[in-house]
Amino acid sequence: MKNLVILIALFLGVAIIYPSSVNAQGCGGSGMKSSCSKSCKGESKSCAPTTSTTTGSIKGTMKVSGKCDMCKTRIETAAKSVNGVMTAEWNPTTKILTYTSKVAIKKEDISNALIKVGHDTELGKATASTYSALPGCCKYR
Repeated sequence: MKNLVILIALFLGVAIIYPSSVNAQGCGGSGMKSSCSKSCKGESKSCAPTTSTTTGSIKGTMKVSGKCDMCKTRIETAAKSVNGVMTAEWNPTTKILTYTSKVAIKKEDISNALIKVGHDTELGKATASTYSALPGCCKYR
């Protein structure tokens, strides 16, 4: 009985401590705090991805220009090409890319990958030559 009580106490201690010790990069490079994720929502350029403690993955979003299903495929493939990105889904209606990773990823790295394939992001624009090489149905400017 004594061992069972100790085991339960140990389990509860780990369950309480673990979510607060998740080491994710929040606003300003500090550890993730719930107040940080609330204050970041209006700061699209400086906001770091938020952490989901239920899955242990880091989730982020970014505005990306595009128009069609070909754009969707190109955007998602480019985002997933960034080392550490596990999932990427772009919504053609909202123009928002949602991505997840197991490690902190610089938003600039994802943006650069998208710019290289011809898509403007909230952090930068594709070059004229890269943009002009896109198929006609993908021209969004």
